[in-house]
Parts: sequence; structure tokens; C-alpha cells
Amino acid sequence: MAVKKEMKCSSCGYKVDIYEGKGLFGQHIVQMTCPDCHTIQNLVVGGVKGDVAPSFNTEVGRLCLRCGSSWISKWNSHTCPKCGGEMEETGSKEFWT
Repeated sequence: MAVKKEMKCSSCGYKVDIYEGKGLFGQHIVQMTCPDCHTIQNLVVGGVKGDVAPSFNTEVGRLCLRCGSSWISKWNSHTCPKCGGEMEETGSKEFWT
């Protein structure tokens, strides 16, 4: 089962949706943080899209969806990219496919 959850920084209020589980077409979504634009980006990895475009089978070599930076890295699931504060679940959840 795949769930979308909202996270919010307790210090600055930055919000982002994160995705857990696998989607309808076998894809999963990886949260990457960008040190250049200070955001969290959700990258689709694998599934049907990965079968058609092999570069989508991994997050290696991918670029930030907002600014195009190549310096993105996996998000640690708790540090705010804007201010370094603590990201917490807001309780907002829904299913995604």
C-alpha cells in the first residue's frame, strides 16, 4: 500500500509531501535534498518508467527537478533543507498510486 504524507519543519514552516510504498506501475519515489535551492524533490525510480528509460532505475546521475543541480543527495527524512530544523509529520495522509 502506498501512502503520501505531509511533513512540516517545526522551525520555519517548510512543507513537503513524501511518498512511501510502491505505485500502481511498480515505481517508488525517493526524496532527494538539493543544497543549491534548499528543497526536497521527489524522484520517481523504477517501475514501468524505469523499464522504458533505464536512467530512471536509480537516483544516481539525476538532477534537481527545480534548479537542475547535480549535487542532490538522499534526504535523511528529518532535517529541513531550508533552515536545518526538524521536519515532523503533520498527520495528513492519503493513498497514492
